[in-house]
This record gives sequence, structure tokens and C-alpha cells, in this order.
Amino acid sequence: MTPGALPGPDDIARRELPNGAVILARENPHAPSVVIAGSVHAGSVFDPPERLGLAAFVAASLLRGTTTRDFAAIHELLEGNGASLSISGGLHTAGFSGKSLAEDLALLLDLASDSLRRPAFDLAQVERLRGEMITGQKIREQDTRYLAGRTFRALAYPPDHPYSRPSSGTLDTLAAIDRDDLRDFHRQHYDPRGLIVVIVGAVEPDAALDAAERAFGDWANGTASRSIAVPDAPPLVEAASETVRVPGTSQADLVLGVPGPARSAEDWHAANLANNVLGVFGMYGRIGAEVREKRGLAYYSYSHLDGGLGPGAWRVVAGVDPANVEQAVGAIRAEIRRLLDHGVTGDELADSKANFIGRLPLQLERNEGVAGAILSMERYALGLDYLERYARTIEAVSAEAVVAAARRYLDADRTALAIAGPPLALGEGGRA
Repeated sequence: MTPGALPGPDDIARRELPNGAVILARENPHAPSVVIAGSVHAGSVFDPPERLGLAAFVAASLLRGTTTRDFAAIHELLEGNGASLSISGGLHTAGFSGKSLAEDLALLLDLASDSLRRPAFDLAQVERLRGEMITGQKIREQDTRYLAGRTFRALAYPPDHPYSRPSSGTLDTLAAIDRDDLRDFHRQHYDPRGLIVVIVGAVEPDAALDAAERAFGDWANGTASRSIAVPDAPPLVEAASETVRVPGTSQADLVLGVPGPARSAEDWHAANLANNVLGVFGMYGRIGAEVREKRGLAYYSYSHLDGGLGPGAWRVVAGVDPANVEQAVGAIRAEIRRLLDHGVTGDELADSKANFIGRLPLQLERNEGVAGAILSMERYALGLDYLERYARTIEAVSAEAVVAAARRYLDADRTALAIAGPPLALGEGGRA
């Protein structure tokens, strides 16, 4: 893909509506379809502690009937036109996406607008959804990977930090949520201020913006709270660890890490390149090579940098034989120390940069990828020319910046470590 073919200010149209919503569109005349993607500021960071899972519950309710269409009518319209639409709850936002023929864009936008703005919260649908969510949570409560992740967040972040809490809720909090909770959350947090709508496909940009403005332009909600600020997460002052015993399981899953940078941090790209070397590139980087391939201590092992609007986690995740937990943890810590003490080689950095730059065109091959990229550019205020600048930005990151970012956030010894697995194999007591 040549630089001129990358989405940028010359072919992305942007319009901010009087109600605060932002609409962006890019034409792709080479396929008859159109996709939409967007978000509203209504994620689980706004969940009250006694109603965890509320944001996810609300988002899952939106396509189950509105004040103008019931569940059957919504889905008959979608299926009858070969279209799709989904809405889901996230950490900071509720996200939505859909796809249709270009000629059905107005219908798709109307259904999205109706669902986001006018949910009915029909009692029968609420109770049916509650049952599904509780069933899903019961399954997760036996999933060692989920439990390790949930326990890690509680260890890595202060107790009052929104990132320390499970966004899917608990069995008790899901059971306690009622229709008034759903309605109140919707009234307080679903608002056009902060709404982003992206349209990509076989429609002229101005026509796409006009269609979205007709669907969302008259939305007003003066009661919604617009604060989405997330507090910083201080570095851990000492190691913290916890083991969760799960009867009937045979594998142990572990998560080891620290709070990391937000996506807006100046050293985000440097930290992301460090993470790529540590546990991503070439079948999971250094950690995969040492812990899984060389030592055979893990079924899988990799590192991940969350990013996002707040201080997302920088963590290593591994699935191991319970007998190998201690050795695997030691090997992971050794690889983190090696990165912090010795940095990255010139070849490693060059390979990671080539990987980042080379995979970008693949991410933009489909309308969905382009829509997702534009949504991120708007959400994180990266600028419409971000993709055109991307290769230069990555190439400009030095090896010194990479190791400085790693040292700023990572510490091989002061980490949160969560392990979930079989009771006997993990020993007695509550500490790892």
C-alpha cells in the first residue's frame, strides 16, 4: 500500500454535530457494502461497586427491544436485509458495529440510533438476559485463565480504582441489578456528547455524514455525566501475589505484570516496541522462546500491553503444568530483567519496527479494519493524518527510548502475580 492510499485527512470526512456527536466517513467504492463502528462513553468504569456488570448488562439489553420496535422487529429487519448490528459493553465505552449493503445504510443507522437512544428494558427480556449473563459468569468462575486475570487486576490496582474490578460483574451483583438500575445507568451515561460514529464503504462521504446526522442529530440528553477521567495507578511498592484454587482443573494459568502506560502516553510506541520484543514477535518474543520453546515450561506464554484511555496493564500471561509454576515465574522474571538490564538488540528493534509497519496495510484491507483505525484515531485524538505519519513515527523510536520506557513501567520483582489452577498441585495456603 502506498502512502497515498492510507486513510488520511484528504479522504476522511469529519463532522461535529451541535449535540457533541462526531461523525467520520471514508468512501471505498470497490465493494457494495458499508460498515459502521462507534462508541459512547458508557463503559464499566462507571459501574457502582455494588452493581458491577451494570454497564455490560445495559449494553447487552439495547438490541432486545426499544420503545418503537420489539426484539423480533429489530432482528427481522436486520435479517431481512442481510445486515448485522451488535452492541457490547467495554471498559470505558459501549461499542457498536454493523454492516449492510450501501443502499441500506439509512436503515442500519436508524436501528443503531433507536437501540442506543430508546431501549425498552422489557422485563421478560431483562430476566432472560440476566439468566444468560449469570450462566456465563458461572462458566467463567471455573475458567482458570479468567480467574487469574481477575485476581491480577485486583492486585495490580488500588481497591478503589475502576480497573481493579471485574467488568462482567459477579454472581451477586448481576442478581441484584434491576430494571431501575438499567434505566438510570442509561439515562446517566448514554449521551451524544462523546458519541463517535464511523462509516466506511460504498457511499460518498458527504452522503454518509448526512445520513448519520439524520439518525443522531436530534439526540439530546442533558442528564448524562461526561466525566471519563481515570485516575493514575501508582507503581507497585512491593510484590503482591495470590493463588486461586479451582477444583477439577488440570492446568494452571498465571498473570504477572504491572500497571502500564495509557495510549496517550508520550512513550507509548516505545513501550509497545519493548513489549513486542519481550513477548509478541516471532511466536511470542523472548518469553515464548525461553519459557515455552527452550525450557518447555508453558503451553503458551506471551506479554501484552493494554493501552487505552487509562493506565492499562502490562502483563505476561502463561498456561503451565502446575508442577512448573515456580520455574515458569522465575524464567519470566529473568527475561524481564534481561530486557531492563541489557535493552534490545539492533536486529530485534529493526525486526519489530518492520513488523509494526508491515502489518498496517493488512489491518486496512477490509472496511472493518479501516473503520476501527479511524475510530481509534478519533477516540485518542491522534489526528486524521496519524496513519500517514505512522511509519515515520515508528522508525523514529530509538533503542534508548525503548529501554527507558520498559524501565519506567516494568520491574521484575515488584509485580502483581495471580495464579489459578488445581488445589493440590498448587500447594496449601493462599499465597503463590
